[in-house]
Amino acid sequence: MEKNLKNILVVSFGFLLLFTAYGGLQSLQSSLHSEEGLGVASLSVVYAALILSSMFLPPILIKKLGCKWTIVGSMCCYITFSLGNFYASWYTLIPTSMILGLGGAPLWSAKCTYLTIAGNSYAQKAGKNGKDVVSQYFGIFFLIFQSSGVWGNLISSLVFGQTPHKVQISEADLACCGAYDCTTNATNSTTASKGPSNTLIYTLLGIYTGSGVLAVLLVTVLLDQIRANQEESKEEKPPSFCSTFLATFRQLKDKRQCLLIPLTMYSGFEQGFLAGDYTKSYVTCALGINFVGYVMICFSAANSLCSMLFGKISQFTGRKVLFALGAVVHLACIIALLLWKPSPKHLPVFFILPAFWGVADAIWQTQTNALYGVLFEKNKEAAFANYRLWESLGFVIAFGYSTFLQVYIKLYIVLAVLVIAMITYETVEYLESKSSPGMPNNTNKEEPIKVQPDALQTNF
Repeated sequence: MEKNLKNILVVSFGFLLLFTAYGGLQSLQSSLHSEEGLGVASLSVVYAALILSSMFLPPILIKKLGCKWTIVGSMCCYITFSLGNFYASWYTLIPTSMILGLGGAPLWSAKCTYLTIAGNSYAQKAGKNGKDVVSQYFGIFFLIFQSSGVWGNLISSLVFGQTPHKVQISEADLACCGAYDCTTNATNSTTASKGPSNTLIYTLLGIYTGSGVLAVLLVTVLLDQIRANQEESKEEKPPSFCSTFLATFRQLKDKRQCLLIPLTMYSGFEQGFLAGDYTKSYVTCALGINFVGYVMICFSAANSLCSMLFGKISQFTGRKVLFALGAVVHLACIIALLLWKPSPKHLPVFFILPAFWGVADAIWQTQTNALYGVLFEKNKEAAFANYRLWESLGFVIAFGYSTFLQVYIKLYIVLAVLVIAMITYETVEYLESKSSPGMPNNTNKEEPIKVQPDALQTNF
């Protein structure tokens, strides 16, 4: 157990350091590089490359390099994005965004595979329920990982807080903030013209780059390699290149995988809205860019704490209750964002809304990841590659229409995807509840007893 826990902590703190940098940069992209939509365009490229990467790379790299070295190599791709921001232009940010995206899918697939294998391995030795152990491992990971948003945004806030002047935002500028924002390049010109100095930007990027390098060193030195089904793999012939290459697409033959696509995409839509639209059209527009970090800390802190909480209580409540809670919380936030006209006079609201958004996001992250680990236990690499693929598509769409649509339209789109996601998720639960323990189930299901109604009642 001690060795297993050490490895889980190494992975978690490695991701913490890496995403302290990337998370902080992502929150600032739409505000820091607003000229011609460069910041949002770079994020779109990141997730477009993630889609391509999800289709092919994860199963190949994980089987070829193992989880550890896939994580190490992918982390290096993230560092290039920090370097590209030192001289932000279409010729630096777009290529480095593409490199980051290509490394993103293998990174997350390898992480999810590592946690799932480690949890099931320990459960088998200790005689515990595999689903409960994996759920706890994901809870530990997300508790530590989600706090990266706290540190990344705190760093950016402290650095940009050294700006000598205070931004004065006129009533005319405030009229262009919120759900019915003014979609013109002249929007909030006062705020845009008073951005942080290059010295402060370079200081921030230097800290972020150093954090990424530390993440790579930590995982390289301390993480143990892990392999699934080591004994069986010695007897079986290794899968052909073509078979591995197309594993992500073959996973779509499973009806449950197809039904989970809207739920997985919603994760991208809702995170994309917060990072690309809430930070720009609400926070930066009404308060200034130096408040973005502090506001996003509330999101990250709530997300981190609730990730651990939901990972623990899911075995008592079942995942259906938690998914319903997440849907209700995000529905309330969407309605509030549609009705609220942001103003510096409503300062607490800027922090409360992302905190509640983070509570619901904690459910989407922990429960959806764990759900994939349970339903597709025999095809973990391909399943988690699909997770990253469809979530990334949600990000791409959200960032892609960011510069063309008003915020209220984007909120209605997020709401529509949420409704569809809940309907298809309930369909998956219905299909699982109808599965008989003694009958063969859908492809990819390891043993019927592992995903039958009894098991589903104590899930992640």
